[in-house]
Amino acid sequence: MHNIVKSRQLFEKAQHYLPGGVNSPVRAFKAVGGTPIFIKAAKGPYLYDEDGNSYLDLINAWGPMILGHAHEVVTEAVAKAIKDSFSFGTPHRKEVEIATLITAMVPSIEKVRMVNAGTEATMSAIRLARGYTGKDKIIKFEGCYHGHSDAFLIEAGSGAITMGVPSSPGVPGGTARDTLNASYGNLQAVEEIIAKNKDQIAAIIIEPVSGNMGCIVPPRAFLQGLRTICDQEGILLIFDEVMTGFRLARGGAQELFGILPDLTTLGKIIGGGMPVGAYGGKKEIMDFVSPAGPVFQAGTLSGNPIAMAAGCAMLRYLYEHPAIYRLLEDTTQNIVNQFQINMEQLELNYTINHIGSMFSLFFTENEVKDFKDAQKADKVLFGKYFHAMLQQGVYWAPSQFEVLFVSTEITPQHADQIAEANYKALAAIHECLED
Repeated sequence: MHNIVKSRQLFEKAQHYLPGGVNSPVRAFKAVGGTPIFIKAAKGPYLYDEDGNSYLDLINAWGPMILGHAHEVVTEAVAKAIKDSFSFGTPHRKEVEIATLITAMVPSIEKVRMVNAGTEATMSAIRLARGYTGKDKIIKFEGCYHGHSDAFLIEAGSGAITMGVPSSPGVPGGTARDTLNASYGNLQAVEEIIAKNKDQIAAIIIEPVSGNMGCIVPPRAFLQGLRTICDQEGILLIFDEVMTGFRLARGGAQELFGILPDLTTLGKIIGGGMPVGAYGGKKEIMDFVSPAGPVFQAGTLSGNPIAMAAGCAMLRYLYEHPAIYRLLEDTTQNIVNQFQINMEQLELNYTINHIGSMFSLFFTENEVKDFKDAQKADKVLFGKYFHAMLQQGVYWAPSQFEVLFVSTEITPQHADQIAEANYKALAAIHECLED
């Protein structure tokens, strides 16, 4: 058993000063039980906790550490930038450099606005879509998470074409009436919603690959269908690529699928681990943003010079080394293949979804294609597996519904260690079940 005395002490103290002892809910381990691990440092493929334990990291700060932790390209850029002050509150060179990189890499983006987080990016993109189209309603998909702004914290109603209801206290009912939910991958549901709300829908927003109900890859035909419907109905298509942008390809999921949205939201990798987000798209739409246009959005720390330096270093490295994506895909495929072999040897029949360097293991024998499928997974068994993997030195996302991310620092030897940990963890929890 790992010694986590210091983590326990820190968590006990944290609960007196932080709601739930954390600054973001999933970190509290509520979905898996037990005490959150307090991390002290990270380097390459490893996390190191306050008690001196090390873990091979498969969440990578929820995606941005595509090159592993504290990569010298990024750390050197930050060290150089920090000498010139932490923040200016004025225009500066790095803002132009990163905007140039983003527009060169992401196929649909002609202009971009930097913000401070993915939530701010999606919130701003929705406001822009409403301002540009003059319509109020949006369509989102069950299980897709677009940050914690009011418009997105809406649960589906009793059917695919009913209005949603607030999923959190503090979200006004009026906001819920303007957010319409559809089942992920269900084009017919989208068509029915549009028919019942003719000429009222400003935008459809979607994760082109889901990362918040586990990794779920929709058929390309579904995404193409959304593009066609939006063109026919005068609706803006928004790809939330906060997770997939620069991870699945240099140009994100839209490059991979060959389908261009009207607006794209970005985050995670774009800041090299610093708190950064962005939204961008067609010139004529982005020119509706203040001060070029009437849709207001501002931020004192937007374009922070330290974050821009980190982001420029990260994106430039990815732009100049496209072979990284083949390496990441091969590494992830290797891990998934070994997991499949483990399950065959143990006569288990769970489901693994993956694409590029993103994957999820669902504790269900059924195919997982949407949120309802994902909810059928055995969450109690997942919690046992999560802790068993920790004991084997692998840091796994503490929720059945979170995706895992592989970094370039995971070598074939590390992949073998992860696969061995997977075998031992699965064997241990099923031995307990049999007892």
